[in-house]
Amino acid sequence: MTKMTDAAMETENESSNRPMPRPGVLDIAPYVPGKSKATGGGKLYKLSSNETPLGASKKAQDAIARLAGTLEFYPDGAATALREAIGDVYGLNPDRIICGAGSDEILSLIAYAYLGPGDEAIYSQHGFLVYEIAIRAAGATPVVAPEQDLKTDVDAILAKVTDKTKIVFIANPNNPTGTYLPFSEVRRLHEGLPSNVVLVLDAAYSEYVRRNDYESGMELAATTENVIMTRTFSKIYGLANLRLGWGFGPAHVIDALNRIRGPFNVSGLAIAAGIEAVKDRAFVEKAVDHNEQWLPWVTEELEKLGLTVTPSVGNFILIHFPEVEGKKATDADAFLSSRGCVLRLVGNYGLPNALRMSIGSEEANKAVVDYLAEFLKQ
Repeated sequence: MTKMTDAAMETENESSNRPMPRPGVLDIAPYVPGKSKATGGGKLYKLSSNETPLGASKKAQDAIARLAGTLEFYPDGAATALREAIGDVYGLNPDRIICGAGSDEILSLIAYAYLGPGDEAIYSQHGFLVYEIAIRAAGATPVVAPEQDLKTDVDAILAKVTDKTKIVFIANPNNPTGTYLPFSEVRRLHEGLPSNVVLVLDAAYSEYVRRNDYESGMELAATTENVIMTRTFSKIYGLANLRLGWGFGPAHVIDALNRIRGPFNVSGLAIAAGIEAVKDRAFVEKAVDHNEQWLPWVTEELEKLGLTVTPSVGNFILIHFPEVEGKKATDADAFLSSRGCVLRLVGNYGLPNALRMSIGSEEANKAVVDYLAEFLKQ
C-alpha cells in the first residue's frame, strides 16, 4: 500500500473538513473569455469577443443616461416594457418572451429546468462552450455529436438521442465556426426528436445572416411545444457590457423558466437600453451593412495569403494555420498580440490550430491582414 506524503494527508484532511461541491461541479472547465489586452504597446485592436465595432445605438446610450438618478430603485422584475418592445418589433406574444442577463443565463435556466442527474443533453462538436457548462452544472451528462466539415450534422445528433436525452442545443449560426444549418435541416432535426426533448435554437448571431435558406427559429418556437429560441443584445446591438438576452418559446416552457430565474435578473439600465436598441432598426441595418462589406473582404484577403478561412455568416471568421513550426495558430497569435491585435485561440473548442477573428473597424481589419502577411513572410 502506497504511503501518503504529509502534504497529501494534509490536503485530504483539509478537504474533509470543508464544504465540498456536489459531484460533477469540479469537472466543469471554467469559461475563459477572449483576451482584452495585447502584449505589445501602441493601439489595441480587440477582435477576440465578437463585439461590434460600431458601439451601441445613441438612443440606447441616452436611455441609460436618463436613469442615472434612479439607481436606488429596483427594476421591473418581469421586464414588461422590454418584452413588449421585442414583441412589437418581431410580431411575438410578449407573454412567451423571457429576458435574462445575457442569453447565457437563459441557456442555463433551460438546463436547470429540464435536466438532472441521469439525464443527457446533446450539442455539436464545436458548439458554444456554455452548453457543456450548463449541462454539467445541472448534474446531467453532456453528449457531443460529431460535425461534418465544421457544420452541425443532423444525422449525427439524431444518432446520439436515447431515452435519457432531454435537451438538444444548436447554435445557428455556430460559434466559433461561423457555419449555419439551413432551416430545412433544423426542421428535419425537430421532426426526428421525441416530443419530450427540448430543442434549443441559439440564434445569437442571426441578425447578421443574409441567406435565403436561413431562419432564426422564431416560427418553429411559435408553433411547437418543445422548441425555444434564444437571442442576445451583446452582438449586433452592442450592449455586451449590460448583459442582456431573451428567449421565445411555448408558454409552458417560459412559465417553467420564470419560476426559477432570479426576481430581478435584468437591470433597469439593461431594460431601458434594450428597448431603444431593438427599436432602432436603422442602427441594426448599419451594422449589417458594415459586416456585409468587411466579412467577405477580410476572408478574401486572408485567402490570398494562402490561409484557409471557414465560410462564415456571422460577424467573425475562423482562420486555419499551417501545421508548420513557427507558423501555427499559437505563433500567429503571439505575433499579432505583440502588434496590438488580439484574436481568439480556440483550442478549447477542439480547434487547436485556428484563430477566431471578429470583424472590426476598417482600420482593425486592414491591420490584421497586413500583420498576418508580415508574419507569413518572415
